[in-house]
Amino acid sequence: MGPGCHPSLTGQVSVEVAPSGECVGYSDSAAQVFNNDPGQDRLRTVQRRIFAQNRAAEEVWQRSDRRRPFLTLVYLGTLTGNLTRADEESYVSEREELEGMATAQYALLKESAGADGAALLRIVVANAGRQMIYADRAVAMLAGLARDDPTVLGVVGLVESRTSTARALRELNQAGLPALAPTLSADRMDANSRLYLQISAPNTDQVKLVDAYATQVLKVNDAHVFYTTLEGSSLTEDLYVGTLVDGLRQRFGPRITRLDEWHTGQRLIDECGYTGLLFYAGRWSEFDGFLRALRECGGNPPRHLVADDSANRYMANPGLRAAAPGNLPVTYVSKAALATCAALRAAQDRRDDARASFLSRIQADDLLDPPRCRPGAEVQVGERVSLAYDAAMMLIRAVESLAARLHHADPRQRWEPSAVNPVAVHAEVLRQNAGQGYPGVAGLIRFTADSGEPVDKRLALMRVEQVPDVARAPVEVFRCGVADVPGPAVCGPA
Repeated sequence: MGPGCHPSLTGQVSVEVAPSGECVGYSDSAAQVFNNDPGQDRLRTVQRRIFAQNRAAEEVWQRSDRRRPFLTLVYLGTLTGNLTRADEESYVSEREELEGMATAQYALLKESAGADGAALLRIVVANAGRQMIYADRAVAMLAGLARDDPTVLGVVGLVESRTSTARALRELNQAGLPALAPTLSADRMDANSRLYLQISAPNTDQVKLVDAYATQVLKVNDAHVFYTTLEGSSLTEDLYVGTLVDGLRQRFGPRITRLDEWHTGQRLIDECGYTGLLFYAGRWSEFDGFLRALRECGGNPPRHLVADDSANRYMANPGLRAAAPGNLPVTYVSKAALATCAALRAAQDRRDDARASFLSRIQADDLLDPPRCRPGAEVQVGERVSLAYDAAMMLIRAVESLAARLHHADPRQRWEPSAVNPVAVHAEVLRQNAGQGYPGVAGLIRFTADSGEPVDKRLALMRVEQVPDVARAPVEVFRCGVADVPGPAVCGPA
């Protein structure tokens, strides 16, 4: 085994060293924590928190005489392989998604000891390597885990929309495991699995949002679009960027007067003073270089720079933002504007119990490090925390519903994990969803009978006036989709 790859006889750990040297596999205990690179302390910290809560969940279950429903969810993501500086956190998305799942796990642990119907959650953390390129190997290992452990009922995560991710979805479908993606948004990812459920709006909706903002607020007609793909990738392989660019082409048509792939080091002097929509349709990892290239514009920057939702990974990284030009406002797409600190406090004030409970949990002393949204020393909650929390809780509520029906005759009987299976849980999610939808912290989640993509899911545009100013929270300026009650999915200023 290589450095940081620890096979174990305790806990459920199965890992191997991939040809790249990355540690691929899964773990449910501190015997294996993924990623020992410098600078990735917060990623390791949340894994250890989850593993400690795994032990606590097992103990609570035993104390309940095994009456409470007990389930396992797998987090599958990219936990290794990025090139980073020693002071750079490079796995913000993965860390935030793990924090969201940890928050769901924590909420269940805080239930009353007498609440026999409340589920308990164990989380298995799984690594598929850089750009999910070892997803097939990781999924094969997880399929074996699911065969041996009937508590395994679903997979959350997947992180990026790529052909390797699509292949992983097909393999998870073959293994009979539901896949819930907090942030994937390439159009029609659900075509890869009949057991796939997406929490965020598809790229088709993101394009509609940007178009509505350009016409209603900016009052501009023409657009310049720049896209990027990571080294060794392409528009064909990168399904997120590929379907986003295709959607922009279709919706904007001849209004796009420039459409180019941008490469690190390429100058952007021609964009200085541009008065139309300058849209960045690439990956977050190149957004830093894109902004620095616009520094050459000095006092004559482009007037309307808007970035896709991938850019929020950049906006969550204070170290990268420090080097950005200070006179270039950025507006970017958010999938979780309803779960910012300000939005959560407003929800608490209007007695929105679901969001108020989420807020109290992320503020707690014994969960996230650092705690979020505390007055006076405010740390922003993070774009993906609420989305992963919603994914986990939606599946948990389905298990609790099935358990309630199973226990109807004898509420004191022990929980039998083999009494439900992953396919039945997926069907129960859709059954519960068929009415008003699932009331997620980041917005109402509704599916049609034939799609795993959500309908009219809330999207917003957030604006930052000075990118290096990390102390000032972004401001929501525009939105589309519904927040809580099914109805017309209107677009308009916030």
